[in-house]
Amino acid sequence: MASFVTRRLIAAFFVLLAATFLMYMLVALSGDPLEELRQGNAPNKQQLMDSLSMRLNLDVPPFLRYFLWLGGVGQCFVGQCDFGVNVQGLPVLTLLEQAMGSTLQLVTGAQIIAIVVGLIVGITTALRQYSGYDYSITFASFLFFSLPIFWVAVLLKQYIAIGFNNWLADPLIGVPVVIGISIVSGLLWMSFLGGAAKRRLVTLGVATASTAAMLVYFELTNWFTTPNVGIVGVAVTAIAAALGVTAISVGLANKHAVRGALVTAVVGIALYYPMTYFVFPGMNLPLFLALAVGAIIGGGVIGYFFGGRDRWQSARTSAIVAFIIGAVIALEGFLMYWNAYFNSTRINGRPIATIGSATPNLGGNFWIQGIDTFTHLLLPTIAIILISFASLTRYTRASMLEVMNQDYIRTARSKGLTQRTVVVRHALRNALIPISTVIALDIGALIGGAVITETVFGWSGMGQLFLEGLRHIDPNPVMAFFVVTGLLAVVFNLVADLLYASLDPRIRVS
Repeated sequence: MASFVTRRLIAAFFVLLAATFLMYMLVALSGDPLEELRQGNAPNKQQLMDSLSMRLNLDVPPFLRYFLWLGGVGQCFVGQCDFGVNVQGLPVLTLLEQAMGSTLQLVTGAQIIAIVVGLIVGITTALRQYSGYDYSITFASFLFFSLPIFWVAVLLKQYIAIGFNNWLADPLIGVPVVIGISIVSGLLWMSFLGGAAKRRLVTLGVATASTAAMLVYFELTNWFTTPNVGIVGVAVTAIAAALGVTAISVGLANKHAVRGALVTAVVGIALYYPMTYFVFPGMNLPLFLALAVGAIIGGGVIGYFFGGRDRWQSARTSAIVAFIIGAVIALEGFLMYWNAYFNSTRINGRPIATIGSATPNLGGNFWIQGIDTFTHLLLPTIAIILISFASLTRYTRASMLEVMNQDYIRTARSKGLTQRTVVVRHALRNALIPISTVIALDIGALIGGAVITETVFGWSGMGQLFLEGLRHIDPNPVMAFFVVTGLLAVVFNLVADLLYASLDPRIRVS
């Protein structure tokens, strides 16, 4: 394993060396950084030109200038990175650190959601092949896959931001809208769950009635103005998470796991009021992260205690349940301060942002700042999710269909194993082998493709750093962007190779 990783890293080093050389030469030879100054009328024009030439080493030929840049980057191995300065004389490393934080904030959550949703939808469409649900998801996937992201972003701005903000001024749901949304929801659930004709009709009726009741409740309680989850919402979510996660993870036949998950749910419900009244008012980021980690560990301990012979499976199940319950309780914390955020003079009743990464001079506590971050992340995150979700869904479906037709799947079924065991333990693990490559490549491409998303939404990240470098014929910011994206591509390709051996014992890395 060590020799394999070493060989891959050595090969990647030479690939990056050649790629950075070509990129540097292309940028350096694409124009003259002094052209704008030459055409200006500044009285100290020559002095400005000399100063810029000295900062960017323009008196050195581009071929040799690359090696000067490479020498500064090479100091990263001793902890003293030097990416040079840009045309304004600012250190590129400082600009890169700020831009990386902004870009990672933008793409990390979007990619995680896209992976989870894409895998779930891909697996379910494969299991429901040629059903109405399968055809609907296939149509939506190809639609989103074919749409350019800048067009998706414009549509989101128009209908999700502007339209929704206008609706929030008088959030009324008419009877036709309630009926339409309820019927669509019922059809979706019926198509998703499938089954015999009687079961499908029952699903349609229950889902339609439940959606209609929920929408009526939202309007009667003025929920969109003062939203909340409440103890009832937390309790329902906790119990549903305990049963649902257990059913998928180990099966409801495992009574020890069910007991551990339900105890975790009860503990989470019991902590609702202490958290909201005593902990939330003084919340900060370190405490929030500590509580998140503590919830996962606490759930794992409870599952391990009640786990019987399958302690680690029960611990894993209860830890996931605890994470979900913690997320719902945290959501309640944000919703408690929604009204204060909504009525802020900086927001002025239009919370869904269309540009930028934060509201200037907003102020407020941890929860208000968190809501502001969410409202600015919402549109670009949805845009990235839709594009990534489309490809992941199709790849997952194709991989699952190929695996489900293998002989060992038929053997597992002939042994009398349940559908959950066949799908989760036998099919899914093997189907994830090609998907791991797709995800690894998608993450690297997503960082590089953030240029368009950041431009449309006015997000000051690595994309803007890259564009500013190109605009001013400044190789240093462009190369900083290129080095980061290149390293991500190399690292995630290596991770994908190592995942092969982890997912399939037949594969040996040597």
